[in-house]
Amino acid sequence: MKTREQIIAEINAKMADVFEIDEATITPEATISETLELDSISLVDLVSIVHQDYGIKISKEDLTQIITFNNLYDYIETHQKS
Repeated sequence: MKTREQIIAEINAKMADVFEIDEATITPEATISETLELDSISLVDLVSIVHQDYGIKISKEDLTQIITFNNLYDYIETHQKS
């Protein structure tokens, strides 16, 4: 299992690369949709990245609860397979 620090580093780097933003704008308290300027297609990309990189499928219900990057880190940390 990856540590929270590893998850944070990987997610931040991947999001900055895929969504072409400055990694420094990604903070635990930042709102994902605003920081990444997500539309419905970008949201699919985000879910796909988590699935590909961590083997975690985010349900529609769970996705509505993931607002900040901290929520995303928590979700990955608690749902990753050992």
